[in-house]
Amino acid sequence: MTAQAVHEAGGAVPPLERRIGLPDMIAYAGATWDWYRLHYDTEFVKASKLPGPVVDGQVFGALLVEQIQDWLGPQCFVRTLEFSFKALVFAEETVRCEGTVAEAGDGYLDLDLRVVVVGEGGEEDRVAVAPARARVLLGTADGPGAAGEP
Repeated sequence: MTAQAVHEAGGAVPPLERRIGLPDMIAYAGATWDWYRLHYDTEFVKASKLPGPVVDGQVFGALLVEQIQDWLGPQCFVRTLEFSFKALVFAEETVRCEGTVAEAGDGYLDLDLRVVVVGEGGEEDRVAVAPARARVLLGTADGPGAAGEP
């Protein structure tokens, strides 16, 4: 779908589903220089009495932006993104980013988003991130949707 497509409030944002493995988490830690042991050190995690290494919260922001850009293409700009954590996600779990269009304006979309952990049967196991909200400019970073942005 292109940024020039017509969008309406209530429309669905195509979901993005991703399994987050320990190698992914280690690569992410290296890319962001976030070496907190809770994200990769299985012995440290066991001593903390958790079921596995905890996915770094920044990953969810990256996945939500990937979801948006996969949907709208290269001619979109995520102007703002905010979200709240609801539950821990552990290595080897699968998450699904979901969303709807809250508002479609002149050159922008406001999106309501969330991230859920997917159970073994594909059903929602628990909510990891909600609420989440993004303003996406259709076109360029300083395009018409940027006007009136707080």
